[in-house]
Amino acid sequence: MLKIESPILLMVLDTEGAVFGVLTSCSLRMSEHFYGTGESFLFTFHPEFKLYKWTGENVYFIKGNADFLAFGAGDGQFGLWLDGDLFHGRSRRCKTYDNDVLSTKEDFVVKALEAWGFV
Repeated sequence: MLKIESPILLMVLDTEGAVFGVLTSCSLRMSEHFYGTGESFLFTFHPEFKLYKWTGENVYFIKGNADFLAFGAGDGQFGLWLDGDLFHGRSRRCKTYDNDVLSTKEDFVVKALEAWGFV
């Protein structure tokens, strides 16, 4: 399999119809520690488009393993969290991006998910 090192655009459509996601500054990989840079950001189209840039408060950009994938963190909360099956998720305010909840509700079910790499 070809390994692509590039930013990733991850977009989620939940079962309530909300569209939101993250643009990472680098490719995704399994890691016990957070990685990435402040060029990453969260966004939502619900109820209207809003972009959440890095606050400089911490450097908790991306973390993931076989059980979950998380973007942004602080005080035990993730800006965007997806379970290992990419079926259930959660969005809460986090210090990394000072974001609002991206989805309609904090806990959501994924209806569709797309990931785009830039080569």
